[in-house]
Amino acid sequence: MITFPNAKINLGLNIVEKRPDGYHNLETVFYPIPLEDALEIHTLNHQSEKNENKCILKQSGIKISGNPETNLVVKAYRLLDEQFHLPPVEFHLFKHIPSGAGLGGGSADAASTLKLLNDKFELELTYEELEEFAGRLGADCAFFISNSPVYAEGIGNIFFPITLSLKDYQIIIIKPDIFVSTREAFAKITPRHPERSLKEIIRLPVEQWKETMVNDFEASVFSAFPAIGEIKEELYRQGALYASMSGSGSSVFGIFPLNVELPKTAFKEEKAIFRFNL
Repeated sequence: MITFPNAKINLGLNIVEKRPDGYHNLETVFYPIPLEDALEIHTLNHQSEKNENKCILKQSGIKISGNPETNLVVKAYRLLDEQFHLPPVEFHLFKHIPSGAGLGGGSADAASTLKLLNDKFELELTYEELEEFAGRLGADCAFFISNSPVYAEGIGNIFFPITLSLKDYQIIIIKPDIFVSTREAFAKITPRHPERSLKEIIRLPVEQWKETMVNDFEASVFSAFPAIGEIKEELYRQGALYASMSGSGSSVFGIFPLNVELPKTAFKEEKAIFRFNL
């Protein structure tokens, strides 16, 4: 069996307050985009004597740093294996979504693993139960279970479905060869309650988002990495209706009308450029 975990972008991101547990409450909108990994599963014919070897992960595509044993795909398998005593499996993950880009690639892989295991082994888990398992793996993992636009609160784990379609637009995503530490990005944030709620802003026409919607991470990230801010400025020069960093970065996206040709020469120095109709 094979599935194709897709990425997301953040439409606006406000850090509203620091919590007693050290995390931050925020508000944002998650919107799925057709930038995909590929995740395939095979049942192994032998039973491993060691539980940690029941799940083998093979990776290709974009190189993923770190030990495969700590990958969210393996963690998702082990989470369900604790309850359902799953057969040993081998995953092959082809990575196309850049890591450390604010696009949720790891979370998407985790959620897709849960859904893949549920289907392959007929676990009969409901969407609500899958979301509960996904929530144990990461704040935004549960979003990828239903995989439809939501307004998110809390630490990015409390979802409210919204009616939003960007099918009449196209998007370009630029991922510079820059790593932004999420921990450091949060450390430089001064939480504040926005004057205008994102719930209200997201209902406005896309053409009005530029003047009303913000990502609170941009000020500190652009200060530390001016090249990321320059990408956003260039997207607006090229005709974007709305441009923003996604999450805590480092990718930047621009939303364009369908009848506008997306820029092809302005970002030659960037290694990762993705263009899609939404």
